[in-house]
Amino acid sequence: MPRPFQVLGFGALAIDDIIYVDRGLTAGKGKVTKRAADHGGNVATALVAVARLGGRAGFIGWLGDETTADVAGNELERDGVDISLAPRHADAAPIRSVITVGPDGDRFIAYDDDVLHGTSEALPDDVLMQAPVLLIDGYATHSENVVARARALGLAVIADIEWTVGAATDRILAFADHLVLPLAFAQEYTGEDDPTMILDKLWSGDRSAVVLTDGERGTYLRQRGDITRWHVPAYQVQAVDTTGAGDCFHGAYALALAKGKSPLDCTAYATAAAAISVTARGGRKGLPDHQTCLAWMAAENAPAPLPMSGYQK
Repeated sequence: MPRPFQVLGFGALAIDDIIYVDRGLTAGKGKVTKRAADHGGNVATALVAVARLGGRAGFIGWLGDETTADVAGNELERDGVDISLAPRHADAAPIRSVITVGPDGDRFIAYDDDVLHGTSEALPDDVLMQAPVLLIDGYATHSENVVARARALGLAVIADIEWTVGAATDRILAFADHLVLPLAFAQEYTGEDDPTMILDKLWSGDRSAVVLTDGERGTYLRQRGDITRWHVPAYQVQAVDTTGAGDCFHGAYALALAKGKSPLDCTAYATAAAAISVTARGGRKGLPDHQTCLAWMAAENAPAPLPMSGYQK
């Protein structure tokens, strides 16, 4: 029997103030060319990406207890993400971020995350069982038991981690069977520079995949049952705004996984989705639909996965 949702998630939910400037972010100063407001957050934007791609997504993190005043939650709902299962608390509030975007699309995010994180420890198993995939980010360290229960219930857990808080992060990474991490974080976390070494260092018998994203240089992958380590090149695009590209990648990967695709196929799909997302301003405005992703993947110049040196069959 199909489950009500394909992807559930809890983690960062943010309101973003975006400032576009006319000089690179290392220039020291520059002129403001545009201001905008948007909604963001790693997991929240990833779930919007799932919905935009035609999937059924549900946010199960903390939301404010006054539904009419819950701006971030209501925006999620308008973007097609179900919030009916989310626990509510008087102290819950979105993260507030100020994002500076340079002319090349690169961005710097300054955030105030002194808010209630994670989800309720009392979240019922019946809620978790409403989807085959759970998407989490670094704030899942506040709800370790929920992540552990999700894995015990048989959900695929995708971890989008960008920083470490020590032992709690170690435990979250151990719970997840799909690590989809920025290469820069993985290098810092493992102490290794070479992606092939990192893929192996992060591997364990419980893993289904380790995926390392590296922006315009593409993605590196190891998947269960495959001795080949893969490099999926990035699409060659003119980036307008890279805000939310990683979140889009995670959402597309999660939806493809919920549909039964292999991690390599999930990565190829997510690579196309993320490339499309950077062609518009704002973290959610450029999120693509499914048909657009398929069209990009079918294009003659679409990048094809390549075996990494030393790991060919």
